[in-house]
Amino acid sequence: MGHLDHAAYGWLTPALSYVMASIGAALGLRCTVRALAATGSARRNWLLTAASALGTGIWTMHFVAMLGFDVTGTEIHYDVPLTILSLLVAVLVVGAGVCAVGYGKNRRRSLAIGGLTTGLGVASMHYLGMAALRLHGEISYDPPVVGLSVVVAVIAATVALWAALNITSPMAVAGASLVMGAAVSSMHYTGMAAVAVRVAPSDVALPGATAMQFIFPLAVGLGSYLFITAAFVALSPTADERAASAAARNLGESVAPAH
Repeated sequence: MGHLDHAAYGWLTPALSYVMASIGAALGLRCTVRALAATGSARRNWLLTAASALGTGIWTMHFVAMLGFDVTGTEIHYDVPLTILSLLVAVLVVGAGVCAVGYGKNRRRSLAIGGLTTGLGVASMHYLGMAALRLHGEISYDPPVVGLSVVVAVIAATVALWAALNITSPMAVAGASLVMGAAVSSMHYTGMAAVAVRVAPSDVALPGATAMQFIFPLAVGLGSYLFITAAFVALSPTADERAASAAARNLGESVAPAH
């Protein structure tokens, strides 16, 4: 068996991946809160933004953490199409879970469906991303630990969506996001604990791209998207702020002297 190192760069990749997961969770929760206070196309747009932020944050967390993954005795490459597919799965399935909450009439049932869907989406993204690994050897998994990682993902997703439904203040959302970031990171490292690699040394060139050739630039790009989206959400007025602004304008017009 090859020796697995999940933090080849020390605490850098675990800490950075946690930050990305927390930012994605904060954006997703904040956008869901905005969506629940909106109607029509505004609700749809906020839910789509929430899905892209959550899905992107979770994917970026996973692959930033994978930058620190190393196996003694073999290089590691990534299948590019499968890696891109894992990103699409994260956004689409998480989006389905968020929309279940955003449009559901029965909150308890919507939360159960949304949490299960989103959790399975997170787990699917993780293991699809792992299927994209190319190395000299064979990867195997411990089924009970895999099952535990899926349970952690579903619980984490359900708690996050519960927070979106019940927590509205920015400080409370920030706290919930830190918890969600820790939960997503726990799911990732629980899943990685299930991994074993039997190395078969070879001089044959591996297919795919290295992490620095592909994963790193893509993660930087998606991380930039998260920060830009965070700025947009922070600067966008809430429904209450827009109502107050409109009331102030109406008041100003009503007291303006007639000419």
